[in-house]
Amino acid sequence: MLRLTSYKVPPILCYCIASILMTVVNKFVVSGAQFSMNFLLLCIQSLVCVACVVVVKKIGIISFRAFDWADAKAWFPISFLLVSVIYTGSKSLQHLSIPVYTIFKNLTIILIAYGEVIWFGGKVTGLTFVSFIFMVVSSVIAAWSDVTRTVSESSLPIVSTDVGLSSLQDVAGAVRGLNVGYYWMLVNCLTSAAYVLSMRKRIKSTGFSDWDSMFYNNLLSIPVLAVFSIIVEDWGTASLTRNFPPETRNVLLMAIAFSGAAAVGISYTTAWCVRVTSSTTYSMVGALNKLPVAASGMLFFGDPVTPGSVSAVGMGFFAGLVYAVAKNNQKKSESRMQATGIIPLTNRKP
Repeated sequence: MLRLTSYKVPPILCYCIASILMTVVNKFVVSGAQFSMNFLLLCIQSLVCVACVVVVKKIGIISFRAFDWADAKAWFPISFLLVSVIYTGSKSLQHLSIPVYTIFKNLTIILIAYGEVIWFGGKVTGLTFVSFIFMVVSSVIAAWSDVTRTVSESSLPIVSTDVGLSSLQDVAGAVRGLNVGYYWMLVNCLTSAAYVLSMRKRIKSTGFSDWDSMFYNNLLSIPVLAVFSIIVEDWGTASLTRNFPPETRNVLLMAIAFSGAAAVGISYTTAWCVRVTSSTTYSMVGALNKLPVAASGMLFFGDPVTPGSVSAVGMGFFAGLVYAVAKNNQKKSESRMQATGIIPLTNRKP
């Protein structure tokens, strides 16, 4: 058991570092008030990512299978789901703070856990269910604190009818922005669960290695992102100037290039972590990662430190600890059953 645990530490640690880097860099890029070219951003990231791994392969450091149309056809739905996950995540980050975003990612764990019950014969124990309750409660606290803070900051002293009307419009606009953020967060949770579960199933059927998964994920996403960018986004001079202001253009482009290189890490470590652990454990690691991620939001982006936000993050972390204990107890119970020759009903073959 100790050897197995030690074997799982490197992919989990690498995934944590990569996810923090990606969250912080993407928040920096999309945090501009006028930024609206998310598809272009993601397309550039995928291009840089593919270029990086091809160069590293040419040098001889890594290897992955050559491009094959049959493999591409089989893997395309996974790449499309990945595009949906990253796009909805970037849209969520535009409207929500990093702590709120990371707390709501907990809801993905619940979706994945019950997806594993359906697809892979997984099991949700009583203690696991308790951890899910804490996850939901932490999300409710985060949302309540976020809405209360936003409304409070948007309210103006009412000294006349005109100012009062302006204040109400500000409040309505702020709440509307939050609604948009939570909508994208919901879609992100759904697509994230579908992506992780589908990738685990497809990796088993295709025999893809970690680098194969990463290469095809990013390569196949490029045409999808390019087409959506051309169709949906405004490529006019005025729009490009708003999205990439001259005074910060170089910094933004460097950040996008860096995030594309960092995408190599997040793509590889995601596949690595899912392969050597499980899709639920992978998602849980991301949830436990919320403390350093939330701290980075408060440090780099001035996200407010309020009793509500601290309570939500703390409860979310506690939920992760409860979940970890529940999974450890479940593994011990399954090991004892196997040692005594008892086969769980969920694993019996007809």
